[in-house]
Parts: sequence; structure tokens; C-alpha cells
Amino acid sequence: MADRYLRFTRTAPGRLLTRRLGLPEPAALRRRTPEHPTLDGEIAHLTVGSSTAGEPELAAVLASTGLPVAAAAADPAAIVIDATGVASARALAGVHALLHPVVRSVAASGRIVVLGTPLSATDHHQAAAQQALDGFVRSLAKETGRGRTVNLVRIAGGARAAESTLRFLLSPGSAYVSGQTVEVSDTAVTTPDDWSRPLAGRTALVTGAARGIGAAVTETLVRDGARVVCLDAPQAGGELDRTAERLGAAALPLDMTADDAAERIADAFPDGLGVLVHNAGVTRDRRLSNMSAEHWSSVLDVNLTSVLDTTDALLKTGVVAAGGRIVATASIAGIAGNSGQTNYAASKAGIIGLVRSLAPRAAADHGVTVNAVAPGFIETSMTAAVPLLIREAGRRMNSLAQGGLPEDVGATTAWLAHPASGSVNGQVVRVCGQSLLGA
Repeated sequence: MADRYLRFTRTAPGRLLTRRLGLPEPAALRRRTPEHPTLDGEIAHLTVGSSTAGEPELAAVLASTGLPVAAAAADPAAIVIDATGVASARALAGVHALLHPVVRSVAASGRIVVLGTPLSATDHHQAAAQQALDGFVRSLAKETGRGRTVNLVRIAGGARAAESTLRFLLSPGSAYVSGQTVEVSDTAVTTPDDWSRPLAGRTALVTGAARGIGAAVTETLVRDGARVVCLDAPQAGGELDRTAERLGAAALPLDMTADDAAERIADAFPDGLGVLVHNAGVTRDRRLSNMSAEHWSSVLDVNLTSVLDTTDALLKTGVVAAGGRIVATASIAGIAGNSGQTNYAASKAGIIGLVRSLAPRAAADHGVTVNAVAPGFIETSMTAAVPLLIREAGRRMNSLAQGGLPEDVGATTAWLAHPASGSVNGQVVRVCGQSLLGA
């Protein structure tokens, strides 16, 4: 369903009325198109004190985005401020000193990325200063406006390990990702031969792929070169076939809760699976006092139990092996909770627990990363059925004052599935325009 308020605010009467009444003024977000795959303009590269990320290496990574990099730029498309050397509360003044004069000059739909380091377990001054950057970024993201995003990347080693992350956050693909902190380890990464088709030669499975977010994820992975199999419940067969045909993918009708689901998936990928995207999900909304046991179990079975069971089986049998990527779909409901969704919120919080526990072991034992995306209000047929006032609240209660699009989740998933994202593991990244709900 079209966001009529968003369209109205882009007319002259709409701009006048919203400003006079102090109503939200959502900006037109710059998203990726074939004609404009990158932002327009320069990257301003600023450094507070001494960098621990390696200045030459970071400069080379920023240059790889295809945008010119300068120490100063008028109306830059992005600002990258290297605060990896900030190790004390007093040193935080350097962040203010560098950003204060230029923050307003960032172009509409521009990007601000702050680079930090993991918190020290032995130096509480460093830990305090670096954690302060988290609060700084979340607050700045709420006040920049004009469709700009602000994110924090904590780099454990050299900047090269963060290349896929910086390319994503400095691109139109991250339009609905803001106020997030991403940890990047010092794991060695695999650089693709072609950054425009990084998944060439890899196979991917997307569950819940017949429509909405799943279809958008499929489309993005196909665009990036993957051979994709779309999976959905047998009752979605007609729509699943149409989606697969439209996107140049294969269709696999399958009930993920079936006892032989993992076995049938393994049969579909005799040569292994490079990317596994757990997107299948259902809702059965009721307040707990009115929720039947069937409504509880049906949601937990699809959204969580099937994910646990198939992941375990596909890792154990080596179907998803070294270099593989597992990306699961959580939700801000699993972070903040939602009235009438105790079952759904429990299942999505369970996904977060799965990711945080399994990620280090999957990396150590199998060479596989495990991450999650947590969408907020995304414009789909499901949210179109939400009552008007609740729908409008969902759209406006974020720093960008609008709903996201399925392609926003698709782009974030593709980044986590990237062969060069091996240093990104155990992360839960919210795709919510910095929703005001939850942390």
C-alpha cells in the first residue's frame, strides 16, 4: 500500500502544512538503482588522534567504494571519522571538534560512519570512551534528518577486514540502516574477483521466498550472481513458481516444519550450499489470554524450531560448509516486544539467541558465519493489512519517519552473505530506520 502521507509531504502544500504543524517530514531516501549504484559526491575522511585501523589501508578501502576521498569536502556524500584511537573521555572532544563544523554539510541521504574499536577488558577508560561512541552515534542518527544515516563500526584489526561493511554502509543499499553498531573481527576475508557480482558461482537458499521480503532477498542475491532456490510452503506454490520464474531462480515447495525438511534441502544441493537465508515466518496474533496452544506452537514451530533443526542438520552434514553464510530474519518485535505477539516476539528473540550462541562455534568448527537482520516496519502485504492508525505509527516512529522497503532487507542480507563478510559474525543488524522501539 502506498504511503500517501509521504507523497503528500513532497508537494508544496504538504511541505508548508507539515512545517507549520510540526509534523514529520520524511525525506526521499536514495536507494540503489542500476543507473545509480553508488552515492554521488565525495567521502570526507577525518581522523581523531592516531588511528589503530591503519591509515593507508583505510584510505585504500574508502577509495574502493568508487567515490573520491578527501580530508575535507564541500557537501560530502559521506563522512567517515576514524575514532579508533580514542582511548579516554577527554579524547572524545576530538570527535566533537571534527564533526561539529561539517555535520550539517552532509548531502541529503548521505552517510556518516564512525569507526571505533572493541571495548577493552583491561582498560576501563578505553572501554568507557569507545562505548560513548555508541550513544553518540545513536543520538546523532536521530537528529541529522534529510534521510542521512549514522552508524558505528568497531574494527578489531586492519581496515581491510571491514571493506564489505564499509562498502555497504557507504552505499545506497544501507538507506534504511541507521543508529547501528557493527562489530568486525580481524578474521581474514576472501576478496571477490568482481565486487559487482560477488556471489557468482555460489548457491543460495531463501525460505519464505514467494513474496515480500523473501522475494526481495532472492532478487538481490540473483543480482549479485548467486544461483538461488526459492523455498516456500506448498500452499504458496503458484506464487512461488511465479516469483522464481520472474527472478530467474528455482522453486522448492516445502513445509519447513516437516520431519524430512533438512534431508530434502540437502538433496536439492548435492554440491553444497553457500548461503542459507532463514526468512520463512508466520504470525498468529492474539493476546496471550486469548491465544490457543495451536496458535502458539504454529508460530514457534515455523519461525524458530524449524530454523534450529535445519541449521543443525545442514551444518552437521556439511551441506553448509567452510565459507558459508547463514542469515536469519529476526524482528524488532523480538527486541522490543509487541502487544498481541507474545508468540511471534518469542520466536524472533529466539533467533537472536541462536545467532549469538551459534556464531562463534559455527565459525570455529565449520568456517561458517551466522548473522541476523531485524526488520522494523517494512512495506509489505502483511503491513498493508494493519489498521490505519497502527500502520501510520509504525511508519513514523523511526528516525527516518517512513517505512522501509523489502529491498532494504534484501541489501542488508546480501552484505551479510558476501564472501568478503567473513569478519562479520554474530551480528543482529536492525533494518528499521532506527525505530524508536527497543534498543
